[in-house]
Amino acid sequence: MVHKPLSPIVVENPWERLSAFTDARIGLGRAGVSLPTNKLLAFQLAHAQAQDAVHCALDSEALEAELTDMLSLTASPLRLHSLAQDRAVYLQRPDYGRRLSDTSREKLQQAAQSGQHFDLAVVIVDGLSALAVQQNSAPLLTALYRAFESDQNAWQLAPLTLVEQGRVAIGDEVGALLNADAVLVMIGERPGLSSPDSLGLYMTWAPEVGLKDDRRNCISNVRPAGLKPEEAARRLLLLLTEARQRKLSGVQLKDRSEDNVLESDTVAKGLKDNFLVAD
Repeated sequence: MVHKPLSPIVVENPWERLSAFTDARIGLGRAGVSLPTNKLLAFQLAHAQAQDAVHCALDSEALEAELTDMLSLTASPLRLHSLAQDRAVYLQRPDYGRRLSDTSREKLQQAAQSGQHFDLAVVIVDGLSALAVQQNSAPLLTALYRAFESDQNAWQLAPLTLVEQGRVAIGDEVGALLNADAVLVMIGERPGLSSPDSLGLYMTWAPEVGLKDDRRNCISNVRPAGLKPEEAARRLLLLLTEARQRKLSGVQLKDRSEDNVLESDTVAKGLKDNFLVAD
C-alpha cells in the first residue's frame, strides 16, 4: 500500500495566502485556542522592536557626519535640543518636546543675526523613532536636494538643523527664528507593530510658535518597505511649490501629487466652486 505524505497544514487557511500582500497580521491560524508558536513569537519580536525604537537614542554625531558627507554640506548641521532633558521627560511631557531649550534658541538667534531670508528650513527631529531618522533621513534629503537642483525655481535653504527629544511643532519655532517662509520637519513616527522605522514629513507655511496641526501637510511612511525616498521627495516638492505659490499649507492645500492628469483652469475652477479644492 502506498501512503501519501502528510501535509504540514492540518487545516488550510485561505486567508494565509493574502499575507503575502500585506504586513498586517491576518490569517495567523491557531493552535487549539491560541496562536501558533511562530506567530506568537513574531508578534513579541515586533512589539520589542517597537519599544526599542521609542527608547533608543539618536546617534547625532554619526548622522551629522553622514549628512555632511552625502549632501556635501559646507557647514555641519546645527545641533539643537528641546526643553525635555532626557527621554523620560520627553515621553511624560509632550509640551516640552515642542519648544527649544534656551541654549538652542540662543544658538539659532546667533545664526540668524545676518537677517537673511530663506525659502525653506529643514529640521530633522528624532521624535518617537530615532531608528527611522538614523536610517532614512540621509537618503530622503539626498533625493530632495536632487529634486531642488532639477527644479526650475531656485530654493534658498536655511542652515540644516538636527533636534534631539523633539516633536513636530518644534519646527515652527526653528523656522520662525531662521526667518524661513516654510519649514519641513523630518521626524521619526510613532512605531507600529510592522513599521518601527517610519519617517514622517511635515510641511508648514509661515511657521510660528503655537500653530495647530491643521496648518501642516504630512507625508508619512517613508522607509525601505514603504514610501521610497525618491517618491517622497517628488511629492514633497510639488507640495512646497504649490505652498509657495498660494502662500498657505495644511487643510487648505490639497496634495495633488498622485493626480494623473492636470485639470484645465476651467475644470479646476469648477472643483473649487464645489468646495473640492479649498482656498
